[in-house]
Amino acid sequence: MTLHPRIALFSVNYPPEPTGVAPYAGALAAGLKRLGFGVTARVAQPHYPQWAHYKGYGQWTLSENLDGIDVHRHRHYVPRHPHGIRRLLSEVSFGLRLVSSKWRDSDAVVAVSPALFATALVALRMRVARRDTPFIVWVQDLYALGMAETGEGAGMAGAITRWVESRTLRAADRVAVIHPRFQRHAVDELGIDPKKIVVVRNWAHLPASALVDAALAKEVLGWPSDVMLAVHTGNLGVKQGLENVVDAARLADELDAPVHFILVGDGCERDKLTARARGVERLSFVDPLSDAEYPRALCAADVLVVNEMPGVTAMAVPSKLTSYFHAGRPVVAATDPNGVTAEEIALSGAGMVVPAGDPKALLDALLKIGTDAEAAAHFGASGQLYRQAVLSERAAIGRWATLIEDVLIRMPSSSADRSLRAVGAVVVGGLIALLPFTHHHPSS
Repeated sequence: MTLHPRIALFSVNYPPEPTGVAPYAGALAAGLKRLGFGVTARVAQPHYPQWAHYKGYGQWTLSENLDGIDVHRHRHYVPRHPHGIRRLLSEVSFGLRLVSSKWRDSDAVVAVSPALFATALVALRMRVARRDTPFIVWVQDLYALGMAETGEGAGMAGAITRWVESRTLRAADRVAVIHPRFQRHAVDELGIDPKKIVVVRNWAHLPASALVDAALAKEVLGWPSDVMLAVHTGNLGVKQGLENVVDAARLADELDAPVHFILVGDGCERDKLTARARGVERLSFVDPLSDAEYPRALCAADVLVVNEMPGVTAMAVPSKLTSYFHAGRPVVAATDPNGVTAEEIALSGAGMVVPAGDPKALLDALLKIGTDAEAAAHFGASGQLYRQAVLSERAAIGRWATLIEDVLIRMPSSSADRSLRAVGAVVVGGLIALLPFTHHHPSS
């Protein structure tokens, strides 16, 4: 094994994107660098969650150094409305940029999924070159399961997508997943060898120093201080099903309830949500916040909200939960009671779960917590304890270092499916499968 292994990290999302996968990809690169690894990141130009290039970015290729990491940004197709064929072309275009770049001197490759089809193209290039470089896939989202849970996985498209996902992960030497439920799904439904799956939980990525007094945070942000604030942060996408929050705010108007909802972020459903919210007084939309402002938003909240569309149970773990727990605020989750989000709330003891798609239940839970200061404080403290015990960044980065070192040592006996035919079939099958498919980005 090389004394200082050189790692190539491929991710469609990377800082300065403030939400979703990006903070974890950036923290992994920086954490491995601190442990002595050489890290090069090949990433897209920042565009998420608003699906538009950030100001100052968008060049065909841009190289910069962030936190000691050599970051190479590649422009790819970014659709304003990432649905169907546009989303497919976006992933494929990023994959083509990756496979045409130079990264032959890496000792190991870590590819983040999403983007699954960019990852498949990377796998294909590695197998065409017949290289023995270890290939690790970091699964932040389950594609086929996402199709099924959002009602788009019926028939041939769902079956092919599941097959594509299975073959892509089988082509990897190791598969890192962010939750034990993902591990069970990968083994039971995708046929992945359990010996090569490692669970590495996502972690809270906010510094403790970022937490401030609630009253001060509200004042700095200019948010109301005379009502309870129910704050949702992150992606405004299909999976989040935020029509439920809009309807809860409308119901609060009708009942003259002392609560104000704030949706912080952007996403492909924002225009529809703002249209639906026309005339609703107890709801505000706030653009994505800077790294300095985001912790203030969490601290300004009296209750933090997670919302998922009905039927979503296990396709993704909302990345916002790690930050919510860190902030020490009670959480109300409108989600499937048997889903992974509800499981996280129960394990953490950080709040309450109500059924997805029930605005009255959501409003009732918020008002209940808002009038019980003792319960709110207990939920907030429990979330912080869970974050410290289970969602530690130091432990996660250490687990990643062990994973990489282990695969470098064991590479000759890897169980990866290295068939060119298998990986090539992944790409071709994927192009067919995703034509009618709107993939939903990991919750954030």
